[in-house]
Amino acid sequence: MAKTKLEHFADMKTMDFVFEPLLETLQNDAFPMKGKWSKEFFKNDNPIIVELGCGKGEYTVGLAKKYPNHNYIGIDVKGARIWYGADTVRSLELKNAGFVRIRIDFLKTIFDENEIDEIWLTFSDPQKEKPRKRLTSKMFMDRFKHVLKPDGIVHLKTDSDILFESTEEQIVEHNYKCENTTWDLYAPEYWDKLSEEEQSVLGIKTVYEKMFTEKGSVIKYCQIQF
Repeated sequence: MAKTKLEHFADMKTMDFVFEPLLETLQNDAFPMKGKWSKEFFKNDNPIIVELGCGKGEYTVGLAKKYPNHNYIGIDVKGARIWYGADTVRSLELKNAGFVRIRIDFLKTIFDENEIDEIWLTFSDPQKEKPRKRLTSKMFMDRFKHVLKPDGIVHLKTDSDILFESTEEQIVEHNYKCENTTWDLYAPEYWDKLSEEEQSVLGIKTVYEKMFTEKGSVIKYCQIQF
C-alpha cells in the first residue's frame, strides 16, 4: 500500500493540472496562478467552480464531464485521494479540470478576490468539537466571500445533522441568503420538484455519500449566497 501511495505521489508530479505548492510559497503569498486561473490555466473566461475537501474528486470530475463550458478545481490536503480524481481527468482528457493540494486555510492565497463563481462543500468534516473549524463558520465563510464573485454560490451537501444545523444558525446570524435548503435531499416531496438538470448535478455521489447512505444517513443540502 505504501508503495502504491508513493507511486501515486510521483505520478501526480507529472500532471501539469495538479498543483502542490510548497508551504513557503503559500506563506509568502507567491502562488503563481493566483488571479490568473482563467487567463493562464484554463485559457478562457468560463465560470470557475471549486470543490473544497474534494476527496477523490467525484464532484469535480462529474461536473467537468457534464459542463465542458465551465472550469473546475478540486482542493484537498490528501494527495492520496486527489490522485484518483486526477487520474480520471487524465484518462478522459478533460481540459476543464484541475486540482490543488493544500489546506483550505490557504484559499485566499491561491485565488484572488472575486475570482471564482461557485464553491461546493461535499461531505465536509463536521468538526463536532471545534465549531470554529466548520467550513460554514464565519471564519471560512468570510474567506469564501472574498474569493467568490458578488453573486457567487456556496453549495453544502452533507450527512451531518450537527453541521447542517450549525449552518442554518450561521445563515440567520449573519443574514446570508438561502433560498434552497432541505433536510432530506432525496425525499420525493423535494427531489421530484427538481429539474432533470438539478437532479443530475445533486445526484452525483461521492464515496462518502454512498457509505453514509448505506448506513441509513439522510442527506441534507443548501445553497448560500452573501
